[in-house]
Amino acid sequence: MRKASKPSKPEKASFSVKKILIITLISFVIMGMMGVMATNVQVKNVKIILSSGYEKNVVTTNTKVSEILKENNIVLSDEETTTPALDEEISDNKTITITLGEVEKKSAESYFSEEEILQSYKEIVEKVVTVQEEIPFETETRDVSNGSESTQDRVVQAGSNGLKEITYRIKYQNGEEIEKETISENIIEEPVNKIVEVRTKAVTSRSGNSTRASSGSAADAQAYAYQRCMAYGWSENDFDCLVKLWNKESGWNVYAKNSSSGAYGIPQALPGSKMASAGSDYLNSYETQVDWGLSYIKGRYGTPSAAWSHSVNTGWY
Repeated sequence: MRKASKPSKPEKASFSVKKILIITLISFVIMGMMGVMATNVQVKNVKIILSSGYEKNVVTTNTKVSEILKENNIVLSDEETTTPALDEEISDNKTITITLGEVEKKSAESYFSEEEILQSYKEIVEKVVTVQEEIPFETETRDVSNGSESTQDRVVQAGSNGLKEITYRIKYQNGEEIEKETISENIIEEPVNKIVEVRTKAVTSRSGNSTRASSGSAADAQAYAYQRCMAYGWSENDFDCLVKLWNKESGWNVYAKNSSSGAYGIPQALPGSKMASAGSDYLNSYETQVDWGLSYIKGRYGTPSAAWSHSVNTGWY
């Protein structure tokens, strides 16, 4: 009885061939599926127009506007918008346009004009300047008429402007002031307020050179002088200059007398007897002295302002 023989090698080889065929078929199937998937992804040509006008052509597989911009490293500013909108999708051969808003676009066109750009490069000159400026006085009105229906205003204190010194830092460009800053401010002289009293109107009678009011106070004399200055048609400034002038000459003292020259009274007439032409009571009447003094100023200088200017320059008037 013979022993059974072993399987031959060709049968084993046949099994290996089958295995290879199966693997090959599986590979073809997978590749076919991948081919189908590949045919579903479309490549598109898209034109992107930036807000500056620059155009860029890109190739993309994305369909959403925001993704296409991101893919090409394009970041929008707050003022820029797109057409189509960022969340919209586009097909092949489409254009994405980026624009500025109308206000921003107009601003960008007009703000940086050539002239303004050149102007910004012009040299800026800075100076420190110290000046003196007047401080205007104020006018106080006091009613002391006790309700009287007949009143008159009297200046009991003449006003005078004060003076201050101000230091500024000033910037100039092209010869024009562009910025002014106050560094310091110092009061040199405080202003003196003008005080006007509303008084009951006094009823008096005058004829020729009859005796009138006696000495009175400096305030009374100034109040009368103010009325006479206004009657001459002179200004408030003229009256202020008159107050300064006769403050210097006599302090508005009816009895003021210069022991050296003999000049007398409020206007310091030389000799005092000259004032008799305005009234025989010139020795003690401020009205007579003021009338003569104003007439003298009118005839010689024209205005109290001119008389004061002459006194400042020469020491006399």
